[in-house]
Amino acid sequence: MLKKTLLTTSIVFGGFLSTVNAAQWHMPTPYGDANLPTKLAYQFAEEVKQKTDGDLNITVHSGASLVKHTEIPRAVKTGQVQMGEIFIGIMGNTHPVFKHDNIPFLATNFDDAEKLWQAAKPEMEKQLKKEGMKLLYTVAWPAQGLYTKKAINSLADIEGSRMRAYSPSTSRLADLMDTTPTTIQVPEIPQAFSTGIIDAMITSPTTGVNGQAWDYLSHYNDIQAWIPKNMVVVNMRSFKRLDKDVQKIILAAAANVEKQGWEQVRINAKQDTDSLAANGIAVSTPTAQLTGEFNKIGETMTQEWIDESGPAIKTLLENYQQ
Repeated sequence: MLKKTLLTTSIVFGGFLSTVNAAQWHMPTPYGDANLPTKLAYQFAEEVKQKTDGDLNITVHSGASLVKHTEIPRAVKTGQVQMGEIFIGIMGNTHPVFKHDNIPFLATNFDDAEKLWQAAKPEMEKQLKKEGMKLLYTVAWPAQGLYTKKAINSLADIEGSRMRAYSPSTSRLADLMDTTPTTIQVPEIPQAFSTGIIDAMITSPTTGVNGQAWDYLSHYNDIQAWIPKNMVVVNMRSFKRLDKDVQKIILAAAANVEKQGWEQVRINAKQDTDSLAANGIAVSTPTAQLTGEFNKIGETMTQEWIDESGPAIKTLLENYQQ
């Protein structure tokens, strides 16, 4: 139960105020309701509500409806909202550890991605604490594939194209592919393709299905580039104000949805790839030439990541590669 003293805690953001009888928290997320991370966010909020007997109500604001994706970290850090969901890679300019999530061909299957996450988690928690935030849980996406309007057998086939970018690492990847990085967030993807703002993107089969990619492109190459994650973070001050029992409830609910997320994403990856094909997109695997070219890019980006970072990142990699 929340202590009565906590019930006066309020948030003023976009006209939202806590009620007299329950603490009201707000959780902006960047993706729509059809996505697994958002579904789990609702599940997390419901579990917290039930186990606190309604004393803590978390309102999930999906699809960047309350706060734009790139602004969510700052909103949580400053306490404008108590918690939020963030694609880890967008914080790559904050500290090199956040780039672990977008290094191509470093971890390309779910077992390796989980191992990489466990290696990165201690440093992630350390850096988030410096930003005034606490990590609650993560949700993985399926491995990232290449979406285009034509078949791609080598990087020469895509040279000069406008490539969607959504993080510092994906912008660098686009550069190394000899394409032009163009920042586009998920809700803007269909229009960006339809109007020629972008010609290609690397993202999950899930994003393609939810955005009905078959309406504006024709090819999906399952290059298995990397397995990125969303993370849900809470404002440290808001969390510490809670009764210890409520903190435990939040952490338990977070652990539950993280476990479920790693299990469900494996199922979704196959289902969504099959759905792309069923709706007319030509699904293929990369040629040996394309695989070799991408592997070289991955080696370059991994080395650049090591060169720009300190001992903590080297330790992270050593722990992952053991």
